[in-house]
Amino acid sequence: MPAAATSAGPVARQARTSDGARGRVTGVIVVGMSVAVWWPAFTLGAWGTFFFDQMLTVWAAATGALIVVLFQTRGWVRVRRAFALAIPSVWLALEFIVPDSDNQNLLTLLLALFAGLVAFLAVPTTIWVLARTIWPEFGDDIRWPNRIVIIVSVVLIAVASFALGLNQSSFLTCGDFIISGNSEPPGCTPAPTD
Repeated sequence: MPAAATSAGPVARQARTSDGARGRVTGVIVVGMSVAVWWPAFTLGAWGTFFFDQMLTVWAAATGALIVVLFQTRGWVRVRRAFALAIPSVWLALEFIVPDSDNQNLLTLLLALFAGLVAFLAVPTTIWVLARTIWPEFGDDIRWPNRIVIIVSVVLIAVASFALGLNQSSFLTCGDFIISGNSEPPGCTPAPTD
């Protein structure tokens, strides 16, 4: 009987370790995606737009990951990942192709909507695909309940950041934006005078 108990012990410890490792991986992914998504969501709330540096950061990360994926030999999985990572490049190419016009024509509006989708969806997608590319077993280690936790957490952070951007005048001043190197968003609260 003691032999059976000792042989079951390592298996039970390994199962607990796997669950603990999954929890840590879930936490790392939630934190990474939240850090990446908060600033674009905040700027959309505060300024009503995404900044070019945010969009180009998404493009650079996605293109770097795309290059890595293109050199892998994983068949259909590689094609799906490459397609997902190419979306920011498609947006950038369209920015060059679609004429910039002052009047809001349908093509300009569609491009703006596409840019918004790239900003919100490409950041988490790039992080997820990059994690799967570097660590192929990553997705297999994350169970669906944990995937739902990741998605819900990132969406909540994005929505909260957007709301904070909309209400920035309640807790930030125009001076806070200036000292951080940003322009003043519309409706910011002037700094108190002494």
